[in-house]
Amino acid sequence: MKIVCYKDKLIKALNSVVKGVASKTTMPILEGILIQTNDNEIKLTTYDLEIGIEYIMECEVQEQGSTVVNAIMFSEIIRKLPDTEIYISLNNNNLLEIECEGSLYKLATMNPDEFPELPKIEVENSIEIEQNMLKNMIRRTIFAVSTEETRPIFTGCLFEIENNKLNVVAVDGFRLALRSIYLNKQTNDFSAVIPGKTLNEVNKIISDSFEPVKIGVAKNQALFEMDNCKIVTRILDGEFLNYKNVIPNTWETRMRVERNSLLNSFERISLISSSTVEKEKKYPVKVTVDIGKVTISCTNQTGDAKEELFVSTEGKNLEAGFNPKYFLDSLKAIDDEEVYVEFGSNISPCLIKSIDNNDYTYMILPIRLKEE
Repeated sequence: MKIVCYKDKLIKALNSVVKGVASKTTMPILEGILIQTNDNEIKLTTYDLEIGIEYIMECEVQEQGSTVVNAIMFSEIIRKLPDTEIYISLNNNNLLEIECEGSLYKLATMNPDEFPELPKIEVENSIEIEQNMLKNMIRRTIFAVSTEETRPIFTGCLFEIENNKLNVVAVDGFRLALRSIYLNKQTNDFSAVIPGKTLNEVNKIISDSFEPVKIGVAKNQALFEMDNCKIVTRILDGEFLNYKNVIPNTWETRMRVERNSLLNSFERISLISSSTVEKEKKYPVKVTVDIGKVTISCTNQTGDAKEELFVSTEGKNLEAGFNPKYFLDSLKAIDDEEVYVEFGSNISPCLIKSIDNNDYTYMILPIRLKEE
């Protein structure tokens, strides 16, 4: 194998595939990148048995071949080489030689025949969406994915296509994030729960462009295809929360508030409320809604704080406790200047919703306030 390629193109390819390298494994081959040549292009593949990533790039192939090299070592060497042409070849001793100007490195390789094949997915249903739109939807829901492995199904996001609308839902038992968008092309209804880990990597790989990404699902695998990159992942087994049944349809108290003002108030109050995770749970912030006003307050061993905002209110007065982090995460995921914040009772979920349309809903469960 003998190839010549420019550093910038190779770095772009490596940045994409390195996310599929196994970090903790007893199989050294999974810590490697499979390099395969085909005419005047090379294919780089990584696979940790959960996520598999393929990237095809054009380069000058002087001699065909294939090999597996340690991903981290190879990537770091390429990253630190000068910004020019790099010569990569496999010598007679099965060492991968990397030459660039005055630099020469020789790396041990592994047998490419031992590298596991990526699952072959026979796509049953698929959608096509602009990369920037998918990036947007992942970023605005992924923070609500559960990190508790005791409930694996909630460590992923539900991708649900219903009446030509894509709903992306994340839930962790304390909050829920829902984003929706109508698709341009007619498609079948289907759903799949994609691991949050995979979506984080997809989000890093896709660009903020109008280029399309195709998402296909089979029985237990999903496939993301864009440009010259392909990502394969398993689908999480189990029954996802019936989120439509847990989102309240009515409210007793509602306020219309400037998003940025509310965000800033919660950021300041959280300095007092959440100096540690324990205190955050022990000392929730109190949200008090009166006619034309909302007060956010917290008192604990650190000190006490109060923020008042004049807002448009409807319905009953209300007092409830909340984890401020959940408000902050939700408000940061919204671009609108104003939002509705809806409450049932002091023990009912709170909703943050769009004023103009139904393209997002964030639900936060309250925390019982201590009797003073």
